[in-house]
Amino acid sequence: MTYGSSVPGGMATRQPDTSARAEQNELMDERPDSRQQSTGGDANRSADSPLVGLTGRGKRAAQVQGMPPSWADVPVEVHVSEYSSKVGQAGGLPVMLTRQADASALAERLAGLVLTGGADIDPARYRHHPDPGLGTVEPERDDFELQLLAAMVARGRPVLGICRGLQVINVWAGGTLHQHVPAHQRVDCAPNETAHTVSVDTTTRLGARYPDVIDVNSFHHQTVDRLGDGLVVVGRAPDGVIEILEHARHRVAAVQWHPELLDDLDPAFCWIVDQARPG
Repeated sequence: MTYGSSVPGGMATRQPDTSARAEQNELMDERPDSRQQSTGGDANRSADSPLVGLTGRGKRAAQVQGMPPSWADVPVEVHVSEYSSKVGQAGGLPVMLTRQADASALAERLAGLVLTGGADIDPARYRHHPDPGLGTVEPERDDFELQLLAAMVARGRPVLGICRGLQVINVWAGGTLHQHVPAHQRVDCAPNETAHTVSVDTTTRLGARYPDVIDVNSFHHQTVDRLGDGLVVVGRAPDGVIEILEHARHRVAAVQWHPELLDDLDPAFCWIVDQARPG
């Protein structure tokens, strides 16, 4: 990831929310930074690496290149391998999760969870009517991820949300979403190309791992509207969109960009692996 030193002139940001900070700092204890550890490909260390689950996307075989035409309606689950790569680089042992598994049983075995990017959340989840700009929704994925998130939190285990994952966390906490914010859907950019800055509150636990200002990519078109209960704003884009958040009482944090697609190892991956380590 490329880091900046200042927000461009004329682009005002709102101040991050500092409520519940003292309680949060006690509960989200800092663990050693894992960035200097070997990658997940090191077989000698894999036995000691915390097991970190990664959610995937639901598709039909017709949407996947190379599948036989006769399989068109067969359901498949798609996982973007860069998530696994970055968890491995941070020292974790990544495992791709199927929504066919029981959420509680998975939570019993996982040391950490990454809620990955993907389709829009059904606005019925936060009691809103669909916006004309709403994209594809996956109600089954919503069910699975919300259940798995709740099961992990109930066991005191850490969760990292990425893009859609941030939105899932906000909805789980009782928040709502703006359903269509096209200015942030920079599909004209390459995956590893940065699109805007984020101002970071470095007094927070996750924020302490970043500089004051960072450069990020941007492929989402939904953003946080009403912030969920217990969530704390850690970073904002120049237009005020929430880009980083964490929970004041639980080991739950999220980023709105796609750090798995950037060249450098993002501190968020180091955070989830460190938090997933025993002790």
